[in-house]
Amino acid sequence: MTEMAKLGIKDVSVAGKRVLVRVDFNVPLDEDGHITDDARIQGSLPTIHYLREAGAKVVLASHFGRPNGKRDMRYSLAPVAARLTLLLGQDVPLLADCVGEEVLGHVERMKGGDIALLENLRFHPQEEKNDPLFARELAKLAEVYVNDAFGAAHRAHASVAGVTEFLKPAVAGFLMQKELEFLGSAIENPRRPFLAILGGAKVSDKVKVIEALLSRVDSLIIGGGMANTFLKAKGYEIGKSLVEADRVELASELMDLAERSKVSFHLPQDVVVASSIGDDVGEIVRIGEIPSDKMIVDIGPLTMEDYAEVIASARLVVWNGPMGVFENPAFAVGTTGVAQALADSKAVSVVGGGDSAAAVLQAGLASAMTHISTGGGASLEFLEGKVLPGVAALTDKNDKGD
Repeated sequence: MTEMAKLGIKDVSVAGKRVLVRVDFNVPLDEDGHITDDARIQGSLPTIHYLREAGAKVVLASHFGRPNGKRDMRYSLAPVAARLTLLLGQDVPLLADCVGEEVLGHVERMKGGDIALLENLRFHPQEEKNDPLFARELAKLAEVYVNDAFGAAHRAHASVAGVTEFLKPAVAGFLMQKELEFLGSAIENPRRPFLAILGGAKVSDKVKVIEALLSRVDSLIIGGGMANTFLKAKGYEIGKSLVEADRVELASELMDLAERSKVSFHLPQDVVVASSIGDDVGEIVRIGEIPSDKMIVDIGPLTMEDYAEVIASARLVVWNGPMGVFENPAFAVGTTGVAQALADSKAVSVVGGGDSAAAVLQAGLASAMTHISTGGGASLEFLEGKVLPGVAALTDKNDKGD
């Protein structure tokens, strides 16, 4: 794996110190306020366990939902505090706020091994504005800063970037390190053949990723709604399917670039079509035979066969985005098929966050993947080659920052 240039949690002394840990506890809730998927909480546990056992006073900070800078208790982290208490087997109190005298007083009274969770950072508009005064208030709570929230690393927010101006050392937690190692090695030192699978609705969301990957991968598989724009660029009629008319020329240019780069470029050969995404059943047709009153909702069996073959021959696979309208079980076959092919392969499999991660979990195949990223947007920006503010803000290995 790629050697990390930033300090990690084991590079600094934490015993007896107050440690502010930025985590990503933005978890889904059902209508009754129960957590439906605690993968992000589970992902932070190794860092929390390590700090607790090392005798640190652990102060956890996270955003949750979009309260738009207001104190909206629908977005309280109370359900997360309850789940953490259960998972850790010790009381994790939820503090009334994330800054202020009362919060500071509680933190100063904590003993080694204690854990507290701050209330939603986004109850304050200054968080998303990366306000330095707010960042300074957060920094007052601790002596060491740990960022374990890869899912928020692409945001230049106060708790992600600004706080490190006032609180050093700023180090990566275990989850952050794992994300950077897997994604970093995929970019800098990939096993070959290296395959990227990209899906999702729009080409425009992933143009930069495609461009960046075309100089690195041996094969590229395209699925989901974005494949429609490429099919259109090849001259196929695609019925009522979602297409980005203003990106057809760009799709053509990307396919030319793939050819010049000697990248094997795979598009659907057959698809599942339906009258609407809510239909219970679809019809399999070859590309070129798509009815004008139907839309593409999934890849077909011939395509799945082709994609599975490419996956089987790869040694490294990075996957981001579903193959169809996977939210509808009738049209989740292609996405589940890709997940199964990855599970069956011997390749190192790195699954981007968001829908791909949800699809793998839904298929019950999470344990068969080498790494499932906790950050959809962050993993995409990393693969584009962008510098993530939350990573750039961490202390360099050659600067202990003490």
